[in-house]
Amino acid sequence: MKGRFTAMAPQEFYEFSRTSGLIAHLYDAAIDDALWPGTANRIAETLGSTSTVLKLHGEGARVNLLECTDNLMVSEREQAWADDWHRKDLWVERSVAYGMERIITDEDLVTREEQARSGFYQEWLRHLDIHHMLGAVFPAADGAIGVLGVHRPCEAGPYSVAERQQVALVLPHLQQALRLGQRFAAVSQAHAASLQALDKLDTGVLMVDGTGRVIQASSMAERLLRENAEMAVVGGRLALRTPAQHNKLLSLVRGAVDTARGRIAEPGVTLSIPRPHRMPLALEVAPLREAVSTFGAQRPAVLVFIRDPEAPISVARLRELFGLTRTEGVVAAALGQGASLEEIAATIGIGLATVRSHLKRILAKTSTHRQAEATALLARSVSTVSDQ
Repeated sequence: MKGRFTAMAPQEFYEFSRTSGLIAHLYDAAIDDALWPGTANRIAETLGSTSTVLKLHGEGARVNLLECTDNLMVSEREQAWADDWHRKDLWVERSVAYGMERIITDEDLVTREEQARSGFYQEWLRHLDIHHMLGAVFPAADGAIGVLGVHRPCEAGPYSVAERQQVALVLPHLQQALRLGQRFAAVSQAHAASLQALDKLDTGVLMVDGTGRVIQASSMAERLLRENAEMAVVGGRLALRTPAQHNKLLSLVRGAVDTARGRIAEPGVTLSIPRPHRMPLALEVAPLREAVSTFGAQRPAVLVFIRDPEAPISVARLRELFGLTRTEGVVAAALGQGASLEEIAATIGIGLATVRSHLKRILAKTSTHRQAEATALLARSVSTVSDQ
């Protein structure tokens, strides 16, 4: 069966091409919000208009102006006045009553006489050189009302049926792009929160692939790599200085990858990294399960945790946590790092009896009863969270 093909006239093809390009841009901007600025200008140009506004009307007369053309921007001095008129937008109020997701023009909502008499026209539309409007209101996230309005001055003439059809074609794609953009924003926020949390831990965290290539590193991990010659990133891959240690690390990483893929149940997970004249670093490897989606499985990855038992403890945070004096804070930090009372006395240059007096007050302020209890509390308190 042969299909029938009707060739487009040049003008029709031009309009179709511009509308298709606008729709593609909306989805691109949903994925990358850096592309949102200028979207209103693009909508206005596609629809033969001089201005466009995209906004959300929420509860309590709250208005979120998502994007508008430059000619709708006002000075900082006029911003409160503009915000008030956005909240009292006559066209939005009438459009909601007219019907959600229905393509409307100003002629559907108000008579010319009513518009000319209204403060909305006299104070707001006339200031912006707006006379004709084409657009729609639609349901948005969290009970808000989405608003698309495109405008042009009086001399440009009212909007045609063909232009209504253009907006009808664009509107569902705009709605979907906004939904996607909000969903991506939520994912991005969760991702940012996760990275910020990792950066606050006193444990260094790296995400590596099955070959040891570093995909992500927390601030503490980068710090530990800088400060410890026993490990480094070489050619983009995590490496330990001695061949035996490095081979053990690779074995742990491969075992964790196999676990992520469900091949083995209990691989080795820990490794002690010796350091001259210092306590060893503790390294732990954990599998990160493969993320499977319609678009295919991502490559398996492994989390590598690195802990320095001699990591400094924040004296300022100890003082804030437990109400310690400056000297008590110094003594408490040293206790948390495992120093003996004799070592503390020698390090800060005070007598052993004075250190014992400070310890007694530290026990009272931390609600502990023995030095061992206080040491354990101080070593595990949030005072060890990274300052970076």
